[in-house]
Amino acid sequence: MGHSLLEALNVRVVGSGEKVLILAHGVGTDQSAWQRILPYFIRDHRVVLYDLVCAGSVNPDYFDFHRYTTLDAFVDDLLYIIDALGIDRCTYIGHSVSATIGILASIRRPELFNKLILIGASPRFLNDSNYHGGFEDGEIDKVFTAMEANYAAWVNGFAPLAVGADVPEAVREFSRTLFNMRPDITLFVSRMVFNSDMRGVLGLVKVPCSIIQTAKDHSVPASVAGYMKEHLGGKCTVHMLGIEGHLPHLSAPNLLAQELRRALPR
Repeated sequence: MGHSLLEALNVRVVGSGEKVLILAHGVGTDQSAWQRILPYFIRDHRVVLYDLVCAGSVNPDYFDFHRYTTLDAFVDDLLYIIDALGIDRCTYIGHSVSATIGILASIRRPELFNKLILIGASPRFLNDSNYHGGFEDGEIDKVFTAMEANYAAWVNGFAPLAVGADVPEAVREFSRTLFNMRPDITLFVSRMVFNSDMRGVLGLVKVPCSIIQTAKDHSVPASVAGYMKEHLGGKCTVHMLGIEGHLPHLSAPNLLAQELRRALPR
């Protein structure tokens, strides 16, 4: 795609400062998910925002079903953006699947990252012997069946579960960006994410990490934060937020922004 990738993925750089901060959203949202977080950082950072290729804000023609079969293609996109913008060091904040994308990018190019700040991160969503990912195979198949059968009904059921807290505007916002996605792309990416298992690579991460997790997250059991801390190869801290939900940047942006500021490398 060449340089047009920056346009295709709606790359934006805002704010001023020496330090570069990358904000990367999860599946079901786009860069607008960070709008209430941004004011806390633009005074002293250059903040890079972009949309994952699966986001509803990206022309679906860019979504190549042959290419985006693993997270590695999403890592390629992130590294392309970093290189195209001439960034040689950054702090990376990734939510959900973008937490994993950041982990993989840091294994490939550790010199680019001062720190990874991972929100609602999980190396594997499915349970396994001696591992609690939160979902059984059968449950997940039901989710995909529901998504395929009636996408609108699935969104209306899933959005409040994901937000977790009673924050109607966050539910509205998450529903809006989920509805913006083409259902076949949502299904394809969700399957890929649920079938991926990154437990084996955590030890290869040498970049310092901060894990931010809410006390009750429909998608990620609280124990996963401890699992990641134990298995990540670099220095790692865990910050538990005493709130509910998988999308604290939508449901509790001020609280999350304060935690993010505290997690920034000194």
